[in-house]
Amino acid sequence: MPKSRIRKKSDYTPPTTTTATPVKLKSGRGFVAPIMLGLFLAGLVWIVVYYVTSAQWPISAIGNWNIVIGFGFIAAGFGVSTQWK
Repeated sequence: MPKSRIRKKSDYTPPTTTTATPVKLKSGRGFVAPIMLGLFLAGLVWIVVYYVTSAQWPISAIGNWNIVIGFGFIAAGFGVSTQWK
């Protein structure tokens, strides 16, 4: 069986040193958390007020759709939370 050739490898050269750039920690989205929490609380308050007042408040004419509106606020809060970094 023929013997394989030995490859010549070049000497190791360390990478050149570069100056490290500082990491920017601010994302500019400081408004997301307060809006998210506000929507969560608005939905919770909407549903609680609906149950505590025996369907007289916030909008008595739409009946059980008040629960859907409350959960809509909560779902919007989750939607806003996807923008949080």
